[in-house]
Amino acid sequence: MTGHDPHLLTPSRKQRARAFGIGFDGTPGEFNAITDVPGVSVGYTTLISGDGPLVVGKGPVRTGVTAILPRPIAELATPVFAGVFSQNGNGELTGTHIIEETGAFNFPVTITNTHSCGVTRDGTLRWMHKVLPAALDTGWGLPVGAETFDGFLNDINGHHVNFDDVAGALDSAAIGAIEEGSVGGGTGMITFGFKAGSGTASRIVAWQDSRYTVGVFVQANFGKRRNFTLRGQRVGPDLAEPAIREGTPRAEKGSIIAIVATDAPFLPHQMKRQARRVPLGIAMTGGYGYHSSGDIFLAFSTANPEAALGPSGRIARADFVPDVDIDPFFDAVVQGVEEAILNALVANEDMTGRDGNFVPALPKAWLQAKFPKG
Repeated sequence: MTGHDPHLLTPSRKQRARAFGIGFDGTPGEFNAITDVPGVSVGYTTLISGDGPLVVGKGPVRTGVTAILPRPIAELATPVFAGVFSQNGNGELTGTHIIEETGAFNFPVTITNTHSCGVTRDGTLRWMHKVLPAALDTGWGLPVGAETFDGFLNDINGHHVNFDDVAGALDSAAIGAIEEGSVGGGTGMITFGFKAGSGTASRIVAWQDSRYTVGVFVQANFGKRRNFTLRGQRVGPDLAEPAIREGTPRAEKGSIIAIVATDAPFLPHQMKRQARRVPLGIAMTGGYGYHSSGDIFLAFSTANPEAALGPSGRIARADFVPDVDIDPFFDAVVQGVEEAILNALVANEDMTGRDGNFVPALPKAWLQAKFPKG
């Protein structure tokens, strides 16, 4: 146990959205995190060093790696049924072709900055060959690697993420409460003109006599300040300050990666349907999928491991919730995405990066005034 309510505070005691009395729909899991899905774990490597003018190859550095393991290490070679959806394809998520072809993937998922996506993808293969060599002895791997752009704060062309950083994130993956904000791949990210990055949430869905979990993780780096919406209220126009300070011009290069996990039994086409509901949660915060935004989403189910393996020579059988009963899971995806984005914003601090570029945190005093606790 962490000694405090994980719904209100992260392990390092950064406040989450619920700490300010913000009301959300649905019932969260124990930690209100993607790690509430049994077997799913998350790890980070965070790289922060240097200040002042940009010197490519030296810094300043504001970046990192996020690793999401869909199963325990010993089971990572076992596929998970999955689906992907691209709302706006100005970004990258590797491994999508095999997911579209077979409706499944295996191995960990990594998320980082745009120019390090290949490193984390390849680093995952190196790590897998070390921890589970049999998984690659007679076959190949096509890991999922995703990215968003952090070049306003980070020396993105300095390529500071290396294989050891990837291994560090994978090795540190843990269950339970996880950090949010400027950690891992989210270290240098910006949302609605405020400091953002990594965020998570979960929902419990009751179906028949079972209780299932839907968990969401986002790397949030999107949106214009004027569109920021908080629980149905357009608040962006009231938040002209604090403003971003540009030591160098800031191009509009925003994106969001969302990973949806569940232990509910679903088939691949149903996971794709859930991935398609992610944009509805983003829209509830004011994200509209602008041209430069890579809005790409992956959803997977940890259920049906034997069917996902598809052993040769016999019929594979899978359980699944029927499509006519899928709506509560759509609710959970939308609710979880909205809260995960807001957690990425709230569990954060101001950050100054390359060339003195400054991104403010969402003002906590403003939040307290907006949602006074009774």
